Amino acid sequence: MGEYTMNRQKLTVPLLGLITVIFFCITLAGGQVFAKSNVTGDTEIQYNPAKVFVNVVKKAKRAVVHIKVEKTTKRNPHGGRGSDEVFNHPFFDQFFGPQFRNQQQPKQQEFVQRAQGSGFIINKKGFILTNNHVVEGADAIHVTLSDKREFTATIVGTDPQSDIALIKIDNAVNLPVLPLGDSSQLEVAEWVIAIGNPFGLSQTVTVGVVSATGRSSIGLNEYENFIQTDAAINPGNSGGPLINAHGEAVGINTALFSKTGGYMGIGFAIPINMAKSIEKQLQEHGKVTRGWLGVVIQNVDKDLADSFGLKHAGGILVSEVQQTSPASAAGLKRGDVIVEIDGKVLEDVSDLRNRVALLSPTSKTILLVIRDGREKKIQITIGQQPSDFSNQTSNKDVKAMKDYGLTLQELTKEIAERFEYEVNSGLIVSNVEQGSPAAKAGMKPGQLVEEVNRIPVYTTKDLGKALGETGESGKILLRVRSGNYASYIVLGTK
Repeated sequence: MGEYTMNRQKLTVPLLGLITVIFFCITLAGGQVFAKSNVTGDTEIQYNPAKVFVNVVKKAKRAVVHIKVEKTTKRNPHGGRGSDEVFNHPFFDQFFGPQFRNQQQPKQQEFVQRAQGSGFIINKKGFILTNNHVVEGADAIHVTLSDKREFTATIVGTDPQSDIALIKIDNAVNLPVLPLGDSSQLEVAEWVIAIGNPFGLSQTVTVGVVSATGRSSIGLNEYENFIQTDAAINPGNSGGPLINAHGEAVGINTALFSKTGGYMGIGFAIPINMAKSIEKQLQEHGKVTRGWLGVVIQNVDKDLADSFGLKHAGGILVSEVQQTSPASAAGLKRGDVIVEIDGKVLEDVSDLRNRVALLSPTSKTILLVIRDGREKKIQITIGQQPSDFSNQTSNKDVKAMKDYGLTLQELTKEIAERFEYEVNSGLIVSNVEQGSPAAKAGMKPGQLVEEVNRIPVYTTKDLGKALGETGESGKILLRVRSGNYASYIVLGTK
């Protein structure tokens, strides 16, 4: 009897194992894996591949909020081509003189402009991360939580250069918090989730992958290091979180690339590591203080590499060193090629600018440069970025056009390719203010300004020179290209 039992056991164990394997395969194909509990003996569901993101999203989206803002603007009460434009016609000057035109100008009225976006709660005290462009200029900010509770928020601080803003709601209890991850660990093709309020549709979830990291020269912000994703991002998603498979925020959804205004498979998010540093300063000081070297720099292509006797393209060429700057004090010279900062290889100009900007003033850093074909280490004490630094930079929004309601910026290679323009062919329109002279003239983002006052403009310096030709009337003549066609437009100030 014992012999029989032993043999039976020898046969039964392999047989049961085979049955278990078959059962495992069948249930896996159905999306579930079943196993017996060692404690209760009951069958439990351990894993369901079809619902990988369900539990992650259930927890994460509770901390995502819907932001509505109100801004007071002034415009012609008649709207569109109102009487102010009619009486501006030179025809009336011939008979009544320009004073008639001034008398007939209707007074502008105030209107409340409403916009919306997203954000996410980062701690129990009610601090919320979002985009600066969502809350910029807001007279009132209303926040709706996932459980439908509504609060009025205040701005703690904003950083237009990175498009990050920190707002806060008070007297809120039991707030869900979204943990912040490490965006430096993101890899291309990794799954990510975007949560927000596109077109006002609250708590919308889209899923995609990381298409690329370290995207710069997009022309959206002063400091760019975007995560590119194909998770659908649409108007209203701005400020919402980009989440990894662990339920951590790894980015702030900021913009989409589109020729139609809708989703086309390319979205951009600010890396959460950049946001962490900025958020901390906003919370403590209400503003951001950045590091500064005091150099003018450019990428090293093959032609420059050959000219400077470099073995290959790469690194950042110092084309100018400002006097009395940290770079000048440390001995950095024009013609030096910076290849590393604190032992980290630099990819391009944006990489260096971003890294320096995040360093604290008075901190020290080591640059590895190539000078006359030899490597040299230079220690620099980081300075504080001047308050008017953004106005000094040549590759960003031009403030001089603000009176016309027009924002222009230089045409980088990347932007030129996206909009199918030739490099160095003009300044691209990045924003047109509602109700402005530019808007009334029909100008739109994406158009190319080739000339100002009949002077070709390729850089901000060209623009400054051309604006100097503006007469006392304050009117400027633009040659504007849209695709294959160009036309002349006259703009007057507000």
